Amino acid sequence: MEERLSFYTNEFDVSAVSRWIGDRGHSMKFAMIPGRHTGIVAQAHVKDKDNVAIIDTWTTVADIRDFVIEYLPEGLYYDRNRYFDLRVCAECHERKPRCNKCYNYDGQQLAFDLDPENIDCPYHGHIGEKIQRGRGLSFCMYEFKAVRRQAFQLRMELDDIYERVNTVFSGRGFHVVVDDESAYLLSRRERQSIARRYGRRYAIDEWVTVGGSRLMRLPCSLNGLVSRKCMTVKEIRGMLEFDPRSSKLVLPAFLKSA
Repeated sequence: MEERLSFYTNEFDVSAVSRWIGDRGHSMKFAMIPGRHTGIVAQAHVKDKDNVAIIDTWTTVADIRDFVIEYLPEGLYYDRNRYFDLRVCAECHERKPRCNKCYNYDGQQLAFDLDPENIDCPYHGHIGEKIQRGRGLSFCMYEFKAVRRQAFQLRMELDDIYERVNTVFSGRGFHVVVDDESAYLLSRRERQSIARRYGRRYAIDEWVTVGGSRLMRLPCSLNGLVSRKCMTVKEIRGMLEFDPRSSKLVLPAFLKSA
């Protein structure tokens, strides 16, 4: 908890997150998961350890940081959905809201989530075997390097189709996201078709692309599972040399000084 507090107090780059949000602030929600995977959670929020805490009443990124410093979550996320009016979301009392059926829904960012544990490994087996051993979130450098190359190749492929494609290191794997207007307006059936097509060749979580999970780690946040910063990959050509074990770009200060 001390490390999370130190990071969000001293290293969380409010200006960089503000630039990343750009003109989307009026339509974006954020979310926190206090301690679902790590079991490390602030005492005041133990009862919400496995829950998703939504941030839909914010004005500036400083407000988001205030929420995070209160909860000190293992993960901070943004909602890929786009909304016409966040005030409608703040007043929603549905226990299991179907946001994509709501009149306030205005599309969803197209995203591909590539995690290293989805790679079939000659040393550790496939994902089903890893889960059976209780190691479903673990991965080795063979798996990381394989998913790193896949993320690079997928990015290059999508760049030939869309104009606004970005790659994000999630702290463990990679997110390749598309912000073209045409991508936001894709139907669920179209997303299913895209997920199947790319799922044949890439280790993506297809249900994320379809829209079954709409939360993505927020760039500049801390991935509490592995103590690495989630960062946008700006130099895509140098991505194949990126090593999260030693890169100063993703190591938080509490690890650099260890």
